[in-house]
Amino acid sequence: MKFLSKLIVFVIFASVFVIVIAYARGYRFDFGKKSMTPTGIISFSSDPQAAKIFVDGQLRGVTNTNMTLPPGDYKIDIKKDGYTSYSKQIVLKGELVASINALLFSLNPTLSPLTNIGLIKAVPVDNTQKIIIFVDKGPDNQSDQKNGIYLFDSSRQSLPFFAPLSTVILKSNLPTDVDFSTASVDISPDAKEAIFNFKNGDTPVSYLLSLTSENTSTFDITDSKAVLLSAWDKQKADDNSKILETFPPDFAKIASDSVNVVSFSPDENKLLYQAKENFSLPPMITPPLIATNQTPEQRNILKDKLYVYDKKEDKNYEITNFTPSVSDTSIDQSVQWYPDSSHLIINQSKKVVVVDYDDTNLRTIYSGPYEKDFLTVTPDGQLITLTNLNPVVNKWPDLYLVGTR
Repeated sequence: MKFLSKLIVFVIFASVFVIVIAYARGYRFDFGKKSMTPTGIISFSSDPQAAKIFVDGQLRGVTNTNMTLPPGDYKIDIKKDGYTSYSKQIVLKGELVASINALLFSLNPTLSPLTNIGLIKAVPVDNTQKIIIFVDKGPDNQSDQKNGIYLFDSSRQSLPFFAPLSTVILKSNLPTDVDFSTASVDISPDAKEAIFNFKNGDTPVSYLLSLTSENTSTFDITDSKAVLLSAWDKQKADDNSKILETFPPDFAKIASDSVNVVSFSPDENKLLYQAKENFSLPPMITPPLIATNQTPEQRNILKDKLYVYDKKEDKNYEITNFTPSVSDTSIDQSVQWYPDSSHLIINQSKKVVVVDYDDTNLRTIYSGPYEKDFLTVTPDGQLITLTNLNPVVNKWPDLYLVGTR
């Protein structure tokens, strides 16, 4: 009798244990079939939180939560009043977890001035929170002593109004005929120096200037510019190679030969690149991982097209929402990573859009006034634009923070 009692307790314990394990793996009792059947789990999160979850058009709850559903195709919509919506079609499989991470943007962005000096041009400094700005209101203007090149550091925002500007060089220390409006800048890999390219009359001229201290004189490198740029390009290539070493070896080899590196995601798990030639991207992880991104990928790579490769899932996606010109050298100014490494910000000249890294969920996040040749993203996900809100009486734009969250 004692043995029988222990056996019954053991059977009950084992049965409960099996049921708990099965439940955790997504199995549920189907009263119609009178058996345990596998289900899938969808993990919902959103930023901001407490957004409504619609499954096939039916309200099923709010983020952040997990939801157990039978295997099948589902249309997911995440909505919150005052924000852009998020939509995704998923195929849910038994015993697997699918993740929905919805990034929502305000329908009514705010504009806050960051400078009030009037700018001719602005150039972001790669991988920093700094922006090179050009100021030139003409020699007859009462503010002519402010004409020059400055470094704006958005990380040093001061209260109550404007962040301080560091002087790179005053225009009075440059030849009188240089034209700021046509200037271009080549920045060193460590962002401590830059080559400023001007036209002095009709003659091209290039100066090497420090970005860490004020320059009181110029260093003309017009004749040796190509040599210095070659050295910088090699340093950038070496830096890229070190990051590519963390990618699958076969992909790193292909990337070194067949692609132009545009930029790595902030977490360095994804690569935005432009193909230099046609090639086929073989599987890098075999067997393939389960419960990965379900968006159809593209592994037949076409020359000049833009792609994102995800090293953690070995997935490759074509970015169709931006079409670069042949050998476009300014893609990184038009397509930028969002700080979460899961989205891309695309400057479409008349509007700014965001798209998931797999080229889905295109949404417009800003379509107000801004100069089409300048856009950058702050570490907290806001935009900085060059904008003139009153062009009738104001000739020059300024930097503005666009609050999109």
